[in-house]
Amino acid sequence: MKHFPRSELAKQLARAVQGKDLLGDAHNGLFLAAPRRTGKSTFLKEDLKPALEREGLTVVYVDLWADPRRDPGELIADAIGRALQPHLGFIAKAAKKAHLESINLAHALSFDTSKIGRIDGITLPDALRTLHEAAKTPIALIIDEAQHALTSEAGEAVMIALKSARDQLNRPGAVNLVLIMSGSDRDKLLRLVNSGGAPFYGSEIRKMPELGPDFIDSIIQLIEAQRPELRPVDKALLAAAFQRFGNRPQFFMAALGNALSPLSDFKGRFEAAVLAAAERRQQDDEAQMESDYLGLKPLEQAVLWRLLEQAQRFRAYDAEARRFYQAKIGKPASAQQAQAALESLRAKQPSMVWKSARGEYAVDDAAMHRWYQQRVEAGTWPPLEAAR
Repeated sequence: MKHFPRSELAKQLARAVQGKDLLGDAHNGLFLAAPRRTGKSTFLKEDLKPALEREGLTVVYVDLWADPRRDPGELIADAIGRALQPHLGFIAKAAKKAHLESINLAHALSFDTSKIGRIDGITLPDALRTLHEAAKTPIALIIDEAQHALTSEAGEAVMIALKSARDQLNRPGAVNLVLIMSGSDRDKLLRLVNSGGAPFYGSEIRKMPELGPDFIDSIIQLIEAQRPELRPVDKALLAAAFQRFGNRPQFFMAALGNALSPLSDFKGRFEAAVLAAAERRQQDDEAQMESDYLGLKPLEQAVLWRLLEQAQRFRAYDAEARRFYQAKIGKPASAQQAQAALESLRAKQPSMVWKSARGEYAVDDAAMHRWYQQRVEAGTWPPLEAAR
């Protein structure tokens, strides 16, 4: 799929994170939330990263879902280490020139980039300071799917270290370290900012703007240029289909390609075929979530129901939660049984429950929250087994 640039949004955010806006606190950290597959990562890599580089910043990008088997703390440290590699010659020369007496470049000769953030290696704040001084530019660190850092103690420690680095490198009127963190689940990302013990307590989670009418316009222009016999394209129908797809361009473009294919057996306008595909996708997604829920044991259903209802207020084992479980399954449930149910939900493939290193829980897929809310509002919650 051809990239749809959002240059103006990237330009505005690049200015904001440098403190060039009169209002706002993005220079203290920009936290962006957007559902999965809505173009968030593409925007960060293809639009925001180049915009920051044009502003003269050295940009380090890391995706914490790039390798789920590795600790997120290691992934962040490795990304900073790779950014330092091109500057090692300069660092060594600066240290030698200073005769090791007045080294401004932190631990200039004594660190191994593969050990950044480890007990026997240079600290993250020192590594970032070294990169800033060697590159002679402000540094922008973009962490995609940042909420994944909270799943390990090492990842949490890295977030605390990054907050320390920000406080050390930045001062009024000079932003030398820009932190940009994104997440596909606002509920999880909030855990970085919403409590006194959170690494970035007090910062604000911002909803990343979704692709909208300008994206649909660009698609229509392309279709009408390549297939003039289809003019005029029905923009309202395509916009409705895109919305049904959850504003996810990958699914929308796949349906569009199928509808426009000469092999398509759909009779009538292609826009109607795309809308029909969107409705099928929505029904299939909801049917899958219903099937997954109904396939759980009664206590697992009750625990997941409680988690969907309570979100960040969820406490798995308190007296109120156990009364809730008993009311749903018709018998008492101990804390140990509730814990076993949670672990079973985490062990599902794909996992249905996410757990932080602090023992906080959340629904793994944010789409299930939307499905739950829609069912509650429609008066069709909970799902019930069909009569046989």
